[in-house]
Amino acid sequence: MSIGKGIARLAAIALAFCAAAATAQTIRIGLINTYSGPFASLGDLIDKSVALYMKQNQGRLPPGVKVEILSRDDTGPIPDTAKRIAQELIVRDNVQIITGMIWTPNTAAVAPLVTEAKVPLVVMNAAASVLTTMSPYIVRMSMTLWQSSYPLGQWAAKKYKRAYIMVTDFAPGHDAEAGFTKGFKDGGGEIVGTVRMTIKNPDFAVYMQRAKDSKPEVVFAFVPTGSPATAIIKAYGDLGLKQAGIPLVSTGDITTEEELPNMGELPLGVISAMHYSVAGDRPANKAFVSAWKAAYGENSTPSFIAVGAWDAMDAIFDAIRAQNGKIDPDKTMQFLANWKSAHSPRGPLMIDPKTRDVIQNEYIREVRKVGGKLANVEFETVPNVKDPWKEFNKK
Repeated sequence: MSIGKGIARLAAIALAFCAAAATAQTIRIGLINTYSGPFASLGDLIDKSVALYMKQNQGRLPPGVKVEILSRDDTGPIPDTAKRIAQELIVRDNVQIITGMIWTPNTAAVAPLVTEAKVPLVVMNAAASVLTTMSPYIVRMSMTLWQSSYPLGQWAAKKYKRAYIMVTDFAPGHDAEAGFTKGFKDGGGEIVGTVRMTIKNPDFAVYMQRAKDSKPEVVFAFVPTGSPATAIIKAYGDLGLKQAGIPLVSTGDITTEEELPNMGELPLGVISAMHYSVAGDRPANKAFVSAWKAAYGENSTPSFIAVGAWDAMDAIFDAIRAQNGKIDPDKTMQFLANWKSAHSPRGPLMIDPKTRDVIQNEYIREVRKVGGKLANVEFETVPNVKDPWKEFNKK
C-alpha cells in the first residue's frame, strides 16, 4: 500500500470514529441508595437488582445509546444528606433521571429540587402515599403502605373483631396504621389500642407487652424491613403472643425473604399483604428468581425491594427507547405516567396517569415451609389495587 493510500485510509477511519462518537448518547442516571449504616442490606438489594438489569438489557438500548449509573450513599433516612446528594447529581453531574429512594423523608426532601430542575424522579421503594403529590416529576414504581394495609384490614375483619396496632413512628408507619384501621373498621372490627414505636433502637419487647396486655384477637404490625423486622418477630415469640392465641398480621415488610432465614421458626403462620413474593407462581417471577440466583448464588434471594428496583429500571429503559435516547423531561414524565408492564415478577402492573402511582395486585400470604425453607405463600389475590389513600381523598 502506498503512503498516500495509507494516510487516506487512516483519515477515513478517524472520520468514521468521530462520526460514531458524535452520535453516541450517554444517559446519566443518579441512583440515591443506602450503602452504609443499619439499613445497608436494603441498598444491597437495589444495587444487585440494578446491576442484573443492566447486564441483561444494555444491548436493548437504541444504537449508540448507553446508560451510566452514578450511585450515591444517603446512609439511611437522613433527608439533609439525600438533598445534598440530589443537588450535586443535578448541578454538578448533570444527571437526566434520578432513581433509588428507599426512604420517604429523603424523597420528600428531594422533591422540590427535581421540580425546579425538571429532572424525573423514579421511586424504587419509598412508600408514603403523599409523595407523588409533592412534585409533577415524581413517579413511583414500588407501592404505597395503604395498598397493602387497607386490604389486609378488610381481610382481618372477616376473622377477628379486636385488633391492636403497632407501627414505626414515621410517615409510612402512619400510613400503615391509617390503612389497616380503616379497612378493619369498615369490616366491623374494633381497634383496642395503638402504639407508634421509635425508628431508632426501639425496645420491641416493651411495645409487644403492651399489645399482649390489651388482649386483642390479632396484632397488626409495621416496621421497616431489615433487622427491625427480625427484632419484632423475636419479641412476638419471646412474649408468647403466639402461644396465647394472638396471631400477628403485617405488611410484607416484616417477613421479607432476605430476613426470614434469620427468624428461625417464629414467623410460621404470620399473615401478610404485599404485591410480591419470591414464591409467586408466575413465569416472569420464576425467570427473575432464577437469573438472580445464577448471578448471586443460591443463598441470595430477591424481595419486593429488588422487584421495585427491577421494574423502575424497566420503565426507565422503555422511556429511553421511546425517545431514541434523547431524554426530554416532560416527555419522559408523560411516558412514565402511562407506563404498564405485563412481564413484571410481581404480576401485571401499570401507572395511574392521574396520580403517577402504581396499580398492582396485592397478595394475602402466609409464612409456610416450602422445600424445608420459610416462604411467603400467596393464597388470595386482590387484583388491580390503586392507592386507597388517593381514592379516598380525591379532590
